[in-house]
Amino acid sequence: MAAPERAQRDITGLLNAAGHTLSNRLAAALAEVDLTPRMQCVLIHAMEEERTQIQLAALSFLDKTTMVSTVDELEKRGLAERRQSATDRRARIIAVTDKGRRVAEEAQAIVDRVHGEALAGVAPEGRKAFLDLLTSLAGPDANPGPQPIRRARGK
Repeated sequence: MAAPERAQRDITGLLNAAGHTLSNRLAAALAEVDLTPRMQCVLIHAMEEERTQIQLAALSFLDKTTMVSTVDELEKRGLAERRQSATDRRARIIAVTDKGRRVAEEAQAIVDRVHGEALAGVAPEGRKAFLDLLTSLAGPDANPGPQPIRRARGK
């Protein structure tokens, strides 16, 4: 029995493999400053403006449980802390400490280097198109953060 002929390359497999490879390179590089990619992402987004854990989780592509453990680790290391929001007394935000800011700035240079190396094989004029394509593939309604796969209910 012959397999069906493929009309397209396995885009899903290629994107997964590329993402896995890049994630591993980034994790190894960020180990130089004792951060994980998750921690770096949360620190950078928390430095941009006052944000809650839920907002940071969405921006950092993290589920709530992973976000809590990431912030716990950032607090343990003295890189961030949970604080009451300056604008909403009911909300708690993640504030980056001075130490966290220094580490995040150093780590961002590493992230930029790794991403630059990953794009080195793409002609400069093609980089924007490549990034636009990835954004398009993610979809306009892409919600940063893992989403559960919805399976049809059994009948």
